[in-house]
This record gives sequence, C-alpha cells and structure tokens, in this order.
Amino acid sequence: MSWRDAVSKNEDLLIEDLSNLLKIKSVKDLSTKGPGAPMGENIKDALEFMLTLAEKDGFRTKNIDGYVGYAETGPEDASDYIALLCHLDVVPATGEWESDPFTPTIRDGKLFARGAIDDKGPTMAAYYALKIVKESSLSLKHRVRIIFGTDEESGMTCMKRYVQDEPAALTGFAPDAEFPIIHAEKGQINAILKLKDDKVKAGPYELVSFYAGEKGNMVPDRAEAFVRGKGLNKLKEKFTYFSFHENLQHSVEEKEDGYLFTLFGRSAHGMEPHKGVNAGTKLAKFFNGELSNGAYVELVATCLEGDHIGKSLNISFEDDVTGPLTVNPGIFRYTQNEDAYVALNIRCPVETPYLRTIEKLSEKVQEYGFEVEEVREKKPHHVEKESPVIKVLQNAYETETGLEPTLLTTGGATYARFIENGVAFGAVFPGKVNTAHQKNEYIELGDLFKATAVYARAIYDLANL
Repeated sequence: MSWRDAVSKNEDLLIEDLSNLLKIKSVKDLSTKGPGAPMGENIKDALEFMLTLAEKDGFRTKNIDGYVGYAETGPEDASDYIALLCHLDVVPATGEWESDPFTPTIRDGKLFARGAIDDKGPTMAAYYALKIVKESSLSLKHRVRIIFGTDEESGMTCMKRYVQDEPAALTGFAPDAEFPIIHAEKGQINAILKLKDDKVKAGPYELVSFYAGEKGNMVPDRAEAFVRGKGLNKLKEKFTYFSFHENLQHSVEEKEDGYLFTLFGRSAHGMEPHKGVNAGTKLAKFFNGELSNGAYVELVATCLEGDHIGKSLNISFEDDVTGPLTVNPGIFRYTQNEDAYVALNIRCPVETPYLRTIEKLSEKVQEYGFEVEEVREKKPHHVEKESPVIKVLQNAYETETGLEPTLLTTGGATYARFIENGVAFGAVFPGKVNTAHQKNEYIELGDLFKATAVYARAIYDLANL
C-alpha cells in the first residue's frame, strides 16, 4: 500500500482539522479549572475537540476526568496496545508575532500558529496516520491508541494520571521531537533558588522589583526592573550604552518614584538555552555592582549569565549518551523586602549523579545568600539501540523518506518516558528549524504530510509486531 497516496487524499481535511485545533488557546490556566477541566477551560476544549473528532471518525474513545483522553482502534479483544503519545497544551505565545498566534495562517508553504510544531501539528499527523490505517481495512494484531495529554508543558500530571488508570502499552512513540528517532532523553532537576540574605550596603540605587519569564522551560525574552535612587538619568545612560553594546532592544520609563528598565532578549526552548538570549540574566548583568541591595542580581550575573552548562554553579557534567548538562534560568521574581527567587530548569545527562548535583548546587548558591528549595526531579529515559521498536521505526522512516534513520538524543522530555521502551519520533526533519516555544512557530506543510505517511507505515508495522 502507498501510504503517501493515502495521505494525499486527506491533505485538505488534515489542514482544516489542524487549523481548528490550533485556534483553541490551550494554555494551562488554573484560574478556570473545574470539574472535567483540571488544566483550565481552554485545554478542556482542545481535549473535547479531539475526542469528538475521533468519535465522528469511528474510534473508541475515553476521557479520564479531563486529565487525558484517548482514541483507539484495532481488535477490541487484543491484549496489548501500541501507544501514540501526544499533547494538546501549548506554552504562552510571547513575543511579537507577524500574525495572531491563535489564528492559523499559511505563508510560503508554512502553517504559523502556537502549537503548530509543538505539538498540535504532529498530533494531527499521528491522528490522520491512524485514521488512514483504520480506514485501510488492513488487519492489525494489536490495538492502537492515540493518547491526548493536557499537561506536557507543566509537569505531565496528565500522564501520571494515565499510568495510574490504564494498563501499560506494549510499545509506542511520541511525535513530539525530531526525526529520525530519539532513543535517549535527559532527565531534569527543577529547582527554586530562594534569596535569604539581601546583603544591603550603601549605594545610590536600590532594586524594588525584578521580573522575567513565565515558564521554567522557556528562555525569557523580556525582563524588567524597577529601581529607585538619586541620579537615575546617569544609570539610564549606562543602560542605553549597555543595550547597544549587547545588541538588545530596551526601554526606560520614568515613574513617580523611580525608573522602570526593560530589556528584550530572544525566546527558545529551555532544553537549548544557548539558542536564545535570556533577558533576565542580561538585565542582571547590567545591574550587577550598581545596587545597594544587589545580592539577587549578583548571583544571576555571576553564576547564570552566559553559562548554559553549569560551570559557574559547579554542576557541569557530560556523558557519551546524551552530552552535557544544561541550565536554563526560566523565571525571575524579586520584590524588595518580600519574595525573591530564580527558577532553574536543569537538563541532566543519563548518567548524572542527581544527589551530588543538587548538593553542589546548594553549596554554591549559599555563597550568595540563596538556598535551594522545591526540588523536582525527572529521571532520564533510554531505549537500547537494538530494541524492536527502534528497528520498526527505522525501517518506516527510511522507506518513506529515503533518509538515513540515525539515532538521536535530546535534552527535551517527552511522553515517551512513560512507556518502558517508548521513543520520540519526529516531527521535525533533519536540517529544518525547530520553532517550538518561539515566536512565529510553524510547521511546513510538506513536512506535515511526509510525517503523516511515516507515521502511518510505522503504526501499521508496530501494530503487527
């Protein structure tokens, strides 16, 4: 069977359904949570959209209290099932977009919208691939279940709930990364560094507030600090020179009792902090040494600015499987005489000594009057190269694309880690830009259709293992 021909017949419907899904602003919003909507009303709408679509297309469906849902096909009496692990939540659409991020727009063969590549586009590709397999009337040995998660970007509580309620899958993949195949994912340490000693000294300027970032797994593209003191015009001139030297946009707004300094960077995924420009660390770099209460910016400027691999924190580590540890300071909050913290998203190689890493981090930040609080860990995930699932996916990828099915590793965390031998599989092709978590996020339509054909072949072969 020609999977590519089958996809061609469904291209218009695929784009239509994907566009309707992308219109839903499925950003986690606990202010609207309620029964059946643990992540908020908009994410509930996205989940219901996919389950309604699946019911219309003849799938068996289930909604697990709004946390997660799935659509299934294949013989109902089959004891095992193959899992396609997708997510419907998206990160906030920060930055200045060329078009509205929740009004899908096609330009130059690309579909632009928040979630286009992470993960609604690949989700719809996997869904249509499964639909094509279902409608082909080819026999399947196992059930196939496409799972729609709702909290991938903020803790994966959806999949934690899923594995409590549902039996384990035989194998499967998450279409939420890059092609060809990611067989190893770094673990994570998410930690809050909380300021305990502000170390106030004499000086002309005092920091009133410092704010940057909304998500720990995104590089902040905007930071602002409110400062009081005498001679602020001189500080403004220094800031203008600094911003010009760093090639960053900036603004200064005079308030009744001080100045608001704003600096703009460039967003990127927290697993690749070197691809962004962290506005928070850059702003701290400017203010370091200028403030009477400068302990907060001193830590950020000294230990975090320009160091993406943790050398200054004394936690750098690297292994042969997944490469170096990375550090993304994603959230900055400082209010004078109140709360002050930095949230770190640390991506850890497979062989990272977690306990010692946390100990060394704690030892280092204590030198600056900080303590490590609220540590959350995610262990790494690794599937051996000779695993049957990898062999099947390599064959599907090579057959449909003609490209070498090399194995990759990532600093990202996907749902694949919830299956003992699950892997991440697409949908960004080699040599293509991954715009996940960035402004003007997009998916190329040609790649969307090609990925759908790859997924269809892979699903059919996995379902007959």
